[in-house]
Amino acid sequence: MEEKVVIYTDGACSGNPGPGGWGAILMYKGRTKEISGGMKDTTNNIMEITAVLEALKCLKVKSDVQVYSDSAYVVNAFNQGWIYNWIKKGWKTASGEQVKNKELWQELYNLTKEHKVEFIKVKGHADNEFNNRCDEMARNAIKNFSV
Repeated sequence: MEEKVVIYTDGACSGNPGPGGWGAILMYKGRTKEISGGMKDTTNNIMEITAVLEALKCLKVKSDVQVYSDSAYVVNAFNQGWIYNWIKKGWKTASGEQVKNKELWQELYNLTKEHKVEFIKVKGHADNEFNNRCDEMARNAIKNFSV
């Protein structure tokens, strides 16, 4: 039986590119774990993908996962099937360009094959306490990289 895990994620960037941060909350059997991190020179999209990646890396057993993100980029890549088309086209977009952040997408795709992952879009900066907490963690992580 697969374990049920709920994950909320968010990424942020001060300037795009610029210092960035990400935050994630994992909820499992009534327990909550918060993780966050960042990079000195990155983009908002990289931080959004990284938040989901790092959260999924925390899972120790095959899990049934609901990932809540305010990133249309991340959610639509799976729910609209973009990532499957990129793979079919050798990591090229519909217009024939190289997919940006390919290595991160490949790593994320591989993790989604280890677990049953459902991506759910949430409205950013709204009334979702978990999304707001992830945003706060992401923005706090930026402080470690902006001088």
